[in-house]
Amino acid sequence: MPAPQQFDDRYQAMSWSLGVGVLMLIGKFGAYWLTGSVAILSDAAESLIHVVAVAFAAFSLWLSLQPASAKSPFGYERIAFFSAGFEGGMIIVAALWIIAASIQKWLAGLVIERLGLGTLLVLAASLINLALGYHLLRTGRRTGSLILEANGKHVLTDSWTSFGVVAGLVLVLLTNWKPFDPILAIAVATNILWSGGQLVRTSIRGLMDLPDPARISEFEAKAKAVATELGIEYHRVRFRDTGQRWIVSLHLLFPDNVTLRDAHHLATEFELRLAKELPPKSEVMTHLEPAEDHGRLHPDELDGWP
Repeated sequence: MPAPQQFDDRYQAMSWSLGVGVLMLIGKFGAYWLTGSVAILSDAAESLIHVVAVAFAAFSLWLSLQPASAKSPFGYERIAFFSAGFEGGMIIVAALWIIAASIQKWLAGLVIERLGLGTLLVLAASLINLALGYHLLRTGRRTGSLILEANGKHVLTDSWTSFGVVAGLVLVLLTNWKPFDPILAIAVATNILWSGGQLVRTSIRGLMDLPDPARISEFEAKAKAVATELGIEYHRVRFRDTGQRWIVSLHLLFPDNVTLRDAHHLATEFELRLAKELPPKSEVMTHLEPAEDHGRLHPDELDGWP
């Protein structure tokens, strides 16, 4: 189970995200009702998607923190990748809807009113979301929660979307050229498509057990340092990122003159030391092998097996 403080921080951050998301949704649709701006409508639609995604993320966070059981011996942490993929997919849907709505409004004729007040409302929402997004991102990274990280990136995306909308509205106010409104909406939507795609990519890599090369390099450096200290060689590394912790297995090699008791003692020491260098609650599992003939026992290593 996570430390109580981490547990509280995660739920507090998610509660803030959901509460602020609902307030932003109300404020932005209010601004659209005042102005009729398609850029503000697109921003409000993104906020609606955000509230739905946060609700799913809150459930995912609760499930990911449930302890392992006979039904799920490795726990439920990999729901984090489903959550990231769902949130990324919702962002993509919102972006495509924004583009379609902007084109439709443009072709139908643009009618914009009380733009100054609407711009101020969206600017206030942008600043609040900016602060919330960075808080979620920091909390997610500090507690090792992919769910909070993905949610923080979504909130920041919402914030940058709003800033782009504000820029478009200011241009309309300065030039009185109304097409700036849908043009900026389409540009912002195109940008958030990339953000949603990145979240979906993270989800697919996690569900397919394709770990981040940077994390593999980080693990290798730590494993080699511990192995060197204890005078141990290893091979056949298996690495899994659950979204909150790492689960790794590897084979340790011992010469024939080392007794089973001593080898087991060194293996246990290796596991404990390495686990301390990894994210909290990570698991390190080892398998003991004789160093002299492991090549004969594992000829497939010649074909590129790690």
